[in-house]
Amino acid sequence: MKKKISFSFIVFHLFFAALVACADGEQPVTYSNPVIDRSLPDPTVIRANDGYFYLYATEDTHNVPIYRSADLVKWRYMGTAFTDATRPMDMVPDGGIWAPDIVCLDGKYLLYYSKSTWGGSWEAGIGVAVSSRPNGGFSNAHKLFVSKEIGIENCIDPFFIQDDDGRNYLFFGSFHDIYGIELTADGLHVKEGAVPTKIAGGLIEATTIMKHDDYYYLIGSTGTCCEGANSTYRLVMTRSKNLFGPYVDRYGRTAIGDNFSPLLNKSPYVYGPGHCSRFVTDDAGQTWMLYHGYQADDVDGGRKVYLDKITWARDGWPQVQGMRPSTEAVAPLFGEAASTLDVQRSTFNVLPAGAQGMYRIECADDKPFGWQLFDAAGHLLQSGNGRQTAIVDASASARGLYLLRVDTAHGVFIEKLRQ
Repeated sequence: MKKKISFSFIVFHLFFAALVACADGEQPVTYSNPVIDRSLPDPTVIRANDGYFYLYATEDTHNVPIYRSADLVKWRYMGTAFTDATRPMDMVPDGGIWAPDIVCLDGKYLLYYSKSTWGGSWEAGIGVAVSSRPNGGFSNAHKLFVSKEIGIENCIDPFFIQDDDGRNYLFFGSFHDIYGIELTADGLHVKEGAVPTKIAGGLIEATTIMKHDDYYYLIGSTGTCCEGANSTYRLVMTRSKNLFGPYVDRYGRTAIGDNFSPLLNKSPYVYGPGHCSRFVTDDAGQTWMLYHGYQADDVDGGRKVYLDKITWARDGWPQVQGMRPSTEAVAPLFGEAASTLDVQRSTFNVLPAGAQGMYRIECADDKPFGWQLFDAAGHLLQSGNGRQTAIVDASASARGLYLLRVDTAHGVFIEKLRQ
């Protein structure tokens, strides 16, 4: 029995290495989630002028923690955005600093932040601070508005965006509708005469808006964020051709009416995934998203930071493989590694097809392709052919790791599937 298991183990690894070698000449570098094994809720990230990525989060670490990375995978603690002397105190003095959002505007780093106490939805507000560098030294922190002043409950979770004409806007809200308001040209104040405009209903919080092709995609979080294994937090989405809407889901139903399409759900390994960063790109042009979640085998460790790749479906919508957090995946590409990527890889994708164990292969062009499904021991289970799309039905197979090989006109591609 021992010899049989060892042989299968060897066969699998030789087989997998050979398949990947066919695809791109060498085994790709992978990473494991979470990428930061520490409680850092509500992450926001920016690629700064020095080429590094900087991540900021709700202050489970006092005064807003800052982490730095060159590759989105390995992160180093850099200190905090504020000190006790520079800590914002002009609104909700006893409140925590939650859900920051970082941007660079005219060479200055602007850190938008929420201040509130748990349950204090009318004592919630949003402010902004400034620094000449991304790794700390934020000062001149001041209030933009608080809930009781503008008559909107739970004014937290700020998100900054510029429109195509260079005008600055801040979106905000948490389970009491989502609003947007125009800011001044320097981003440090609400524009005189500007009033909040409602763009989505009260089902969500933690708004992120990304422009892709002709659409603005609004990503939000719904459910309970902070109950460990019982958290129901998850990411949902809606889109519009205009920044202020109307936003609609995949079926054309309005976001103001609380209609959203799913983007990311929990898994057996991660509970309550949500509150994502703005999307960022690696040097190969691939899109990535950071978000928080509870690690199932360390729930008491808090909401840790996870990384997953975003691809774009043929109808334009963003998607995450399997609609759930990955445990291990191919890492982002930077520097010399990015130059080796076959850009045609973007013509191929594998997506869940509804039921457990059902997958849909998509190719962007009209060329035929073949596919083969192998188990972890390297045994061929199924094979078939397709043109543009094909369905792989592994629903009758036992749970475990599988390899899907797809032969296209652009090369041989390998996907790992975990039932």
